[in-house]
Amino acid sequence: MKKTTIKAAVLRTAAMACLGLGMSGVYAADSLTLVSFGGDNKTAQEKAYYGPYEKATGTKITAAEYNGEQAKIKAMVDTNSVSWDAVEVESPELVRGCEEGLFEPIDWGVIGNKADFIEAATDKDCGVGMFVWSVALSYNADKFKDNAPKSWADFWDVKKYPGKRGLRKGAKYTLEIALMADGVPPKEVYKVLATPEGVDRAFAKLDQLKPNIQWWESGAQPAQYLVSGDVVMTSAYNGRISQATREGKNLKVVWDGSVYDLDYWAIPKGGANKAETMKFIAFASKPETQKVYAENIAYGAVKKNAIGLIDKKYLPDMPTAPD
Repeated sequence: MKKTTIKAAVLRTAAMACLGLGMSGVYAADSLTLVSFGGDNKTAQEKAYYGPYEKATGTKITAAEYNGEQAKIKAMVDTNSVSWDAVEVESPELVRGCEEGLFEPIDWGVIGNKADFIEAATDKDCGVGMFVWSVALSYNADKFKDNAPKSWADFWDVKKYPGKRGLRKGAKYTLEIALMADGVPPKEVYKVLATPEGVDRAFAKLDQLKPNIQWWESGAQPAQYLVSGDVVMTSAYNGRISQATREGKNLKVVWDGSVYDLDYWAIPKGGANKAETMKFIAFASKPETQKVYAENIAYGAVKKNAIGLIDKKYLPDMPTAPD
């Protein structure tokens, strides 16, 4: 081994120790492949997590993206060909993946004290909360000078608000929205949806709107549809709408009736870099990195002491804002 290589390894070890990352052996993994949903979310992750981790540890981060297809993860695990070190998953996929043995159990001794996180970020055995988001009714304020929509009931009112509506192509969040539009109070939605009659009721409500629906499949599409005029209103991730407003678009979010949830880090079962991936997730969970992430896209932090670090000008756009 060349002297310069030895020196680099020593410096790398020292840097990791200073960051509290630790090392399971002499060297960290040379690279990690981290998978997210892409777009503005991925850009914020690169600024907050990937770049700083590479700089601190020398571990190269390959940032990949997907659209939430759990079948891809299952195929890798089932064939012992796991090439993703960590993947961003929504909570239903995390629960299902835990039950099916697709994800590694989390070593909280590496990640940190659960009490430092909001409760929902730590209540799954095989995932660590990344951020808090909302799916909410959104519209282009340039199209509504007066009498803008205020509820999911308005979303269904095509006589008062003619034009196409955007909804996520899938049952998640869409069925909840349909029930709220049909008059079910938010606190009763999952009680109703847990019954066959409740599911039928949600689909019947969707049938009423069917001729006016334009489905979206990726998080970037709702804002694009609003700006282009393809739809007059849409369900959307609040962070994507906030990014569009930062770029000068006059888009608005209706928080009433929004669906609040988390995305999580998960480690596919059988990956070669489990120990290093745990260290990366611990790094991404630090209050300082959470602050950078939240200030680059309007999703809420999962570390309790990160919230006070975030510039107050960003807080009103976040689903964790007290208001």
